[in-house]
Amino acid sequence: IYPEFGTGAVKVTAAHDPNDFEMAVRHGVPMIIIMNEHGVMEGTGTKFDGMDRFDARRAVVEELRKDGLLGWEKRPYSHSVGHCSRCQTIVEPRLSLQWFVKVAPLAKAAGDAVRSGKVKISPTEMEPRYFEWVDGMHDWCISRQLWWGHRIPVWYGPDGEVKVLGPDEVAPAGWLQDEDVLDTWFSSALWPFSTLGWPDNTDDLKKFYPNSVLVTGYDILFFWVARMMIFGLFAMDGKQPFDTIVLHGLVRDKFGKKMSKSKGNVVDPLEFMDKYGSDALRLGIIAKRSAGQNQAFSTASVVAGRNFCNKLWNMARFIEPHINEQTGESPEPKTIADHWVIARLVAAREAVESHLEGYRFAEASDTVYHTVWNDVADWYLEASKLEPNPSVLAWVLETCLKLAHPFAPFVTEAIWTTLERHTTPLISTSWPATTEFNEIASSEFEQLRSLITEARFVATELPGGKQTLVYGADSLIADNEELVARLARLAAVRHTDQPKGLRLAVPNREAWLEVTEEVLYEHQSKLETRLGETKARISSLRARLDNPRYVEQAPPAVVEETRSQLEEQEALIARLSKELEVL
Repeated sequence: IYPEFGTGAVKVTAAHDPNDFEMAVRHGVPMIIIMNEHGVMEGTGTKFDGMDRFDARRAVVEELRKDGLLGWEKRPYSHSVGHCSRCQTIVEPRLSLQWFVKVAPLAKAAGDAVRSGKVKISPTEMEPRYFEWVDGMHDWCISRQLWWGHRIPVWYGPDGEVKVLGPDEVAPAGWLQDEDVLDTWFSSALWPFSTLGWPDNTDDLKKFYPNSVLVTGYDILFFWVARMMIFGLFAMDGKQPFDTIVLHGLVRDKFGKKMSKSKGNVVDPLEFMDKYGSDALRLGIIAKRSAGQNQAFSTASVVAGRNFCNKLWNMARFIEPHINEQTGESPEPKTIADHWVIARLVAAREAVESHLEGYRFAEASDTVYHTVWNDVADWYLEASKLEPNPSVLAWVLETCLKLAHPFAPFVTEAIWTTLERHTTPLISTSWPATTEFNEIASSEFEQLRSLITEARFVATELPGGKQTLVYGADSLIADNEELVARLARLAAVRHTDQPKGLRLAVPNREAWLEVTEEVLYEHQSKLETRLGETKARISSLRARLDNPRYVEQAPPAVVEETRSQLEEQEALIARLSKELEVL
């Protein structure tokens, strides 16, 4: 009701308006039903009986005008009218006899289970929404006038008798069952225990009730989750249906809109599975998905998932010829690269465990993705080409497959079985165990990695093709000249008593790229120009993100891409500034 709209006179049609119904209950207003279930006027005792609701409205208006009770002025205005989401028919509220569940004591038990900590909701930010629903729940109408569903187990006798019958009971001859079916969410609420053989105390019920974790979308927290809690606590003598409720966001279309068949913006997962693979779709949906937050569907993320699966397969093809009969159970590191990759995979395993225990699936997937792609494929496998170590290579491959298996189960299982060195499937093997490594050796490779990264970055900006790195008193570079030259893609690495040229901005390293004074000056000028261009680009990106209209109205995927570009440019400006400082 809007006080600023209308004449001040308020109609009360208690049997045909939800708000009026509540008012009528409070004030004892009679509930007068003026049309039947077909939308035809009935029982008014007027000439409008028998008319369709729309025809009757027009006829009533004409009659009021004839009697001089209604003016002829027309004022256009927007009206909130409910429509059926499927057939777009105008919904007509009408009081009718229905079956209800008295939810007050049941809902209280469902709220208490979460407040007491017996059931946890993740993320915890969703708890207030849960309490808002269960604490304010009205008696629940469970009867539906539909063709499909569990039929309400109520029978009516010839003399008005009413009986509720159980599954093994039979109605007397001549009795008729209620034609309504149970609300979908009533039937769905039975799922945690009815699927396990309840009401019999079966072995399955003993083993799997309560379930440990329920993972579902936050949008059905009230419709399904709260009702499962209510029914589970009631039917199972106060025992909750699950210990933890994990709520994820919705997969929306590329514009951030909710997917709907009627809108035509639904993505067919089968098409993406046929084109990119099941694991790629799985990885694409998990990527960048914060707990409880909606995320726009991104084809680019699915493509990235496909590329990751290809990377795993190509890694296996590279490693297989080198490992012979090695099982990967006990790696024997020899080089600093061996110790480094073991350290990286042990750290990745610990991070993945922590993320999974906290239900941070996107973060766990991201850790696996970057560890496998960046640390193993880009760095260790390239380093191992100088001195392949079968025991470490076998361990690395098996560890990568185990870490990636929860996120890409099909390709990892295919690789595992294709190797023909395992008697059990990957899904049945144990999670990677802690493995020993030398921290000093691992740290030395990490230091070389910083040097190699800087050398690659600077060398690409210089003319003349491959560069030569020279160094002074640096035993770490001296012991790994061939490794540095290979990974940095340099022409040579050599020692000199008086190194000069373009010094690399790497802490604790005495290393230069051998260039002339002319090239050095030209490079400095280019860096200054590039630094100015990068600052301008950062200003433009920040202005875009500081604009509320852009952040709110642009597709979420575009906004996220802008943020990623800003992060990349800020990292670049830090690097350019550091290099200029050294020059």
